Amino acid sequence: MSKENLTIDAKTGLVDTVRFMASPNADDRPQGVEVDLLVIHAISLPPEEFGGDDIEALFCNRLDPDAHPYYTGIHQLRVSAHFLIRRDGELLQFVPVQRRAWHAGESSFQGRNRVNDFSIGVELEGSDNTTFTDTQYDTLIVLTRALMTRFPTLAPNRITGHSDIAPGRKTDPGPYFQWDRFRAGLG
Repeated sequence: MSKENLTIDAKTGLVDTVRFMASPNADDRPQGVEVDLLVIHAISLPPEEFGGDDIEALFCNRLDPDAHPYYTGIHQLRVSAHFLIRRDGELLQFVPVQRRAWHAGESSFQGRNRVNDFSIGVELEGSDNTTFTDTQYDTLIVLTRALMTRFPTLAPNRITGHSDIAPGRKTDPGPYFQWDRFRAGLG
C-alpha cells in the first residue's frame, strides 16, 4: 500500500491495492443517506492478543468457537467493519464503502440513531490497554484522507470513537488512541 495516496473506486467502493474479503455482515444503506461520519474502533482476538486471522474470521462468520474459550460467546455475532488496520499497518477491506457495515450496533451521534446507516467503520487491531503503532496511524491517516475525498461531507469534526456513539456500552478505541496526533496528521 502506498503511504501517500489511496484511491477508492466510485463504482465498486473498494480501495485500490487493498486486500478485500467480502463480509456477509453488510447491506445497502437506506435510500438517500449520505456517508458523513467515520467511526474508529479497536479490536483484538483473542482479547489483548494480536496477529492471526481471527478478526477476519469473525467478520466473515468463520470464527471457530472451539479455538479459544472467549469465542464461545461471540462466534455467532454478525458484525463487520469496512476496514481493519493491522498492527503492521496492513489495510484490509471487508465491505465496500457505499454499503452499510454492521460495526456500530445500538448507537447515536448528535441525536441521530442507527449510526451504521451514515458511517464508515475502521477497526484498529488493538485494545484499551495498548498503544497503537506508528504504522497504524500512518495508514489510518492515508485512509481517512481517501475517505474524505470520496465523501466530501466527511470532515475532521465528523470523526469519532466507538465509545462516543455507544457510551456505557463500548470503550474503544480506548485511552491510548492519540486523537491529537491523528487529527494533526490529517492536516
